[in-house]
Amino acid sequence: MTPKQRYYELAASGIIKNLAKRQMEGYYCKDRETAVKKALELLPRGASIGWGGSQTLGQLGLMEALQEGGYQLLDRGTAKTREERQAMKARLFTCDVFLMSTNAITLDGQLINIDAYGSRVAYLCHGPEQVFVFAGMNKMAADLDAGIKRARNLAAPPNNVRLETGNPCTHTGFCNDCLSSGTICCQFVVTRYNATPGRIKVFLVGEELGY
Repeated sequence: MTPKQRYYELAASGIIKNLAKRQMEGYYCKDRETAVKKALELLPRGASIGWGGSQTLGQLGLMEALQEGGYQLLDRGTAKTREERQAMKARLFTCDVFLMSTNAITLDGQLINIDAYGSRVAYLCHGPEQVFVFAGMNKMAADLDAGIKRARNLAAPPNNVRLETGNPCTHTGFCNDCLSSGTICCQFVVTRYNATPGRIKVFLVGEELGY
């Protein structure tokens, strides 16, 4: 085990204790393979599963594993018409498990996310029976202020570049607190407590994943 791997393990231990105080379950997985294995252990066979846009989910390899696992996969990308998209959005509110990442997680166990239309955070806040949140240890932040700064300056700009929005951060490389018509930083959501015990499960992965 390298010093950084040991550090990740130690830091995750503290975060998991603080998640428990907020009625969220935390798991530390040393790498992406371990994270996928743990998630599959906790996913009920035949469960209906939806997900929000996430680079982390793609990097984990979890989606490929789900394709082979006998689950009901609710893929928003398959909706072709406005009516189909609306029906899929409604269906996701009643799915068994919603998968997502987080833009930042504080050492005291708070989740911080920024969305454009709320297509991830809506389901984090309400609806699905369970929410599985996957986060590389690069998403750690010392406190709430640092977490918001991380989400704005380290997560949002590369997402804007990826989506080719043309917003100011795609030119400067950092958040300009813009009010551009195409801004994707519309909803700021801090999850400081889980009102339904066991609903939110956080998988901390000892690798750098996502933005």
